[in-house]
Parts: sequence; C-alpha cells; structure tokens
Amino acid sequence: MLLLFVCLILGMLVARFAKPPAGIVPSINWWVLNVALPVLALELIPKVQFDPQLWFPVAAIGLTFGGAWLSFGLLGPRLGWSRERTGALILVCGLGNTAYMGYPLMQALHGKAGLALAVVADQIGTFPVLASAGIVVASIYSGRTPSPRLIVRRIVTFPAFIALVIGLIAGRFGGWPEWLDGVFGPIGATLTPLALFSVGLQFRFHPGGRQLAAAGWGLGWKLLLAPLLCWVMGTAAGIGGLVLVVGVLQAAMAPMVSAAILADEYGLEPALANTVLGAGIVLSLVTIPLGNLLLGG
Repeated sequence: MLLLFVCLILGMLVARFAKPPAGIVPSINWWVLNVALPVLALELIPKVQFDPQLWFPVAAIGLTFGGAWLSFGLLGPRLGWSRERTGALILVCGLGNTAYMGYPLMQALHGKAGLALAVVADQIGTFPVLASAGIVVASIYSGRTPSPRLIVRRIVTFPAFIALVIGLIAGRFGGWPEWLDGVFGPIGATLTPLALFSVGLQFRFHPGGRQLAAAGWGLGWKLLLAPLLCWVMGTAAGIGGLVLVVGVLQAAMAPMVSAAILADEYGLEPALANTVLGAGIVLSLVTIPLGNLLLGG
C-alpha cells in the first residue's frame, strides 16, 4: 500500500513542481497499455485456476455499468441534467479503474492470487464494456452514431486482449516454461509504479458549485451502491472466498481514467468527468481497504 501512495503522490508532485516534459503521460500510458499490461496478462492468466465462480467478477463489472446507465438515464432528466452531463456520469461512474488502480490495490491486499482475479475482471469485464457499451453511450449522449465495426476492431486489436487469448491457450497446455516466466515477471512489475505515477500526473480536482451535487450522485453509485448490489448478487448466487471479495472490490474501484478521456473526446462535460475522477481516486484509497475489511479480506 505504501508503494501505491508513494507513486501517486510522486506523480502529483512532479506535475506540480518538476515541469515534466510534454508527452510524458501518453508515453507512460503507451508502455503500460501496450507492453506492461499484455505481459502481465501473459504471466498471470495461464496460472488462473478457472472454476464456475469466475463469472462473478465479470458480471459485477456489467452490473456496475448497466446500473449506472439505467440510474442516471432515469435520474438525469428529473434533476435537469444535460445529456452531456448524464453521459459523462454514466461513463466515469459506470466504469472502474480496474487496471491502473485495481491491479496494484488487489496485489497489495491479496497478493498474486488477487491480482490474477483482478486481471480476469478487467480484461474480460471492464475492457470489453468500455470498448463496446462505453462507445455506444458516448455516441448516443453526444449525438453521434456508434460504429459496430469500430467497436469490434478496438476489442480484437487491443494488445492486452490478444495477450489474454494467448494466455488462455498457454494455460490449456500447462503454462509457460520457468525461464520465460522469469522474463515476464520484471516487465509486468513495471505496471504498478508507472500506472499510479501516471494517475498522479493527471490528477485534477477543481469542483464547481454546480458540479458537486452531480459528482456526489455519481460517486455514491460508484463507490457505495454498485458494490453493495454486486455483493448481494454474489452472495445470493453462492459466490464466496477471494472471488467474491475481488469481484466486489473491482466493482467499487475508482472511476476509470480512460472513461474520463473518452468523455473528453466526445464532449461530455469534461470538467465534471475530471472532477469525479480526481475525487474518486482519493476516496477509493480509503473505501477499498475499508471494503476489504468489511468483506473479511
């Protein structure tokens, strides 16, 4: 946990005082998304012992996004929100930071076993939802028409998704040789410090009076109500142990950085999206460990 705080605060200090070179954030994110994350998937996925309960972390991600879409889609018009505000909250409060923050937090709390389950939730749950339903929501609420071809192409060409498929195949054949695991490990280990450093570099929190109420609704769903509903779903279905804990905590993760970027690209009230993102990151550093204790993790 200390590593997470140090990397996050270091990124914030560097952004504030050190004048980092232009393009540092896209460069770090490129490494994390296109090298560290795929290599981590190659290392961990073959070691995951698949059982019938693994549907739960994926379903929890879907429930979180679907619930946000339904809730804010109904609530927005009643509170007088613009379509842009409604779309922004669906994106950033329906999608969690299950990679940049979820991986290091789950590793800190539950070791490699928790990290492996976090990868499953992120790669089979969060990323396909972002690349499909996320694009649909962004298009609808910005007045554009979503392209099915673009959605499919984004999913099948994403490096981590390709690594996930390769890892599944490798797992069926007994995994990688030990010497190759020794290569994957150090490269994949760069994800945690660089991801949190990148989040710190991008951290912004400039709430306006008109944003606070909407941000409160959004974070109330993302950090409290959604994980509670996921816990109810899991316990009702007989899910237990680490699968239940990691599934609920991934659903409770802070809003997703990529979702805020997507909201910005589609003109969905970027100021609100970044406010919710910044506040959610800070609050989740408290709510995730607290939720872990309540779940008996």
